[in-house]
Amino acid sequence: MKELMFDEKIMELELAGRTLKVSTGKISRQSAGAIVIQYGDTVLLSTANRSKEARKGADFFPLTVDYIEKFYSTGKFPGGFNKREGRPSTNATLVARLIDRPIRPMFPDGFNYDVHIVNTVLSYDEINMPDYLGVIGSSLALMISDIPFLGPVASVIVGYKNGEFILNPSPKELEESELDLIVAGTKEAVNMVEAGAKELDEETMLKAIMFAHENIKKICEFQEEFSKLYGKENIEFEKPEVLPLVKNFIDTNGHERLQQAVLTTGKKNREEAVDSLEEELMEKFIQENYPDVPEEELPEDVILEFKTYYHDLMKKLVREAILYHKHRVDGRTTTEIRPLDAQINVLPVPHGSALFTRGETQSLAITTLGTKEDEQLIDDLEKEYYKKFYLHYNFPPYSVGEVGRMGSPGRRELGHGSLAERALSYVIPTEEEFPYTIRVVSEITESNGSSSQASICGGSLSLMSAGVPIKEHVAGIAMGLIKEGEEFTVLTDIMGLEDHLGDMDFKVAGTKSGITALQMDIKITGITEEIMRIALNQAHEARIQILELMNNTISKPAELKSNVPRIQQITIPKDKIAVLIGPGGKNIKGIIDQTGSTVDITDDGLVSVFAKDAETLEKTLKLIDSFVREVEYNEVYEGRVVSIMKFGAFMEILPGKEGLLHISEISPERVEKVEDVLSVGDVFKVRVISMEGGKISLSKKKV
Repeated sequence: MKELMFDEKIMELELAGRTLKVSTGKISRQSAGAIVIQYGDTVLLSTANRSKEARKGADFFPLTVDYIEKFYSTGKFPGGFNKREGRPSTNATLVARLIDRPIRPMFPDGFNYDVHIVNTVLSYDEINMPDYLGVIGSSLALMISDIPFLGPVASVIVGYKNGEFILNPSPKELEESELDLIVAGTKEAVNMVEAGAKELDEETMLKAIMFAHENIKKICEFQEEFSKLYGKENIEFEKPEVLPLVKNFIDTNGHERLQQAVLTTGKKNREEAVDSLEEELMEKFIQENYPDVPEEELPEDVILEFKTYYHDLMKKLVREAILYHKHRVDGRTTTEIRPLDAQINVLPVPHGSALFTRGETQSLAITTLGTKEDEQLIDDLEKEYYKKFYLHYNFPPYSVGEVGRMGSPGRRELGHGSLAERALSYVIPTEEEFPYTIRVVSEITESNGSSSQASICGGSLSLMSAGVPIKEHVAGIAMGLIKEGEEFTVLTDIMGLEDHLGDMDFKVAGTKSGITALQMDIKITGITEEIMRIALNQAHEARIQILELMNNTISKPAELKSNVPRIQQITIPKDKIAVLIGPGGKNIKGIIDQTGSTVDITDDGLVSVFAKDAETLEKTLKLIDSFVREVEYNEVYEGRVVSIMKFGAFMEILPGKEGLLHISEISPERVEKVEDVLSVGDVFKVRVISMEGGKISLSKKKV
């Protein structure tokens, strides 16, 4: 039998004291590009493939990025009945988005082949995280393929502790870090940022991003060297030219009218003006050029070209108005925020609620407080754990006046919810400070851009409305960019059209003290340090304005509503844990059955009680106390007769604690027979009159 020989190509790069190793030619050899990337003992397979033909009539770039978590990578079994990986986890979905965002802008304009990038985690050492490696692996897989790609792109993670930046920290190091930052970019510029921070100032954040970029440059140069040696020649691709017939007609008949239409006040009115003009021009175009052609026989490519050029002209007109005349379609200045409104307690039953409106974007945010049983179970590659705070974001079709499917959240909803959750997580109190599980839901009821940032503002208001003692309010703002050559304009509080037609979506959230979350996506190949500095400074000014409105609405946590479960934590001696639980859980089950409360006991003696109301809470605490209290001299207890003797009666005064009520201590009057005045099961108050030698003596007559 002939031995199979692999033509494997390997290169290595020292990065943050560890070796980054990439190879090709051994695994997935039928892919257009396949890279095995290893960092420490974390191994990822990144593949890139394309369709054989371009997608006809596509007015978007059909790129799909998948990130696949395999439980075998950490030596674990998947959960569930089938013991097999199923649909992607929330984390896998978010990482797929994270890889997609810096890769997507790096394809030639007009390239519309289907491209599929798959990143599979094969081994994970729980030190070197695979998410940013997915960006590097995907970029290099594209670089060595025949797919036209304007990369390379690379990514790193940055932590910050004791005034020092940490390159590619481990998950454990990130837990102790003031910053969790992932940055992607090219050799020339940054093109993606995702961060959570403990109220970091703008200058430190910018320095962290630039520190990341210095290391990104090295990885990009490494990729270039590898692809020069082992890459394939790209397929030929040319962006199709606009048909002169279409261009001349729209320029002559629609330019000035479209310029007026895009300046129509109000999102719906503007859309109607732009759409009706397009219909009118299309009808006239067909009459002039295809007068005798039935509608079903009209050339599809020409009709599509007409719609595409019309949209491109609208984009050009909006961008020129902003860039050269500082004129936005809704009349605002480049640094002006849309009109704001904030209201709390807008719903009668939920524990906390708020309605935050910014222009035509609106979030109805609701906070619910629950017990430990309501914590969210997370089972990912690293470990299984529970979250006590989580935020869910919903974007129904009615929020933009459309019809559509209502169902489980998509990638966009998960991404927006994750960003808002991260922004608020840094002000959430610890479990010791506030032992409730907290769920915030943001229902987007209107949308015209920046709905994730409205969710942050609404979520913060609703948390205070519910009585959650957050440190201070968090507000979010989205910054935009219009850039042509060296000319650029940074926009504060972008609306939907500016996001759609602009070059950047730079979301910044934080308190008055600093940044708690950051997310930047761009549609161009990168942006400079100068642009980021301007955007961060404008965002800071806007955030302070929004926080002022929010603090005027509610500035300190409200009282808990009457329908909020009551929670109290007490600490008992460790030697009392077994007593409280009882044999086979008898005692604790009895307390739960009597009260309906939830009781949670930790190994260190922390007892958390969750009750439906204050009265039930008090009853539960009394029952717990009865099991863990020590008998004290001269104290009065309510006891129960458990047995009768000739010389007196034995009584249980606390669970498991019995004392003797001597016949002489039953009554001031002489008692001949104990059974004449007492019966088993009688309950009455007695006083402890002696505790000598561990024996408890009781008195009824001295109460």
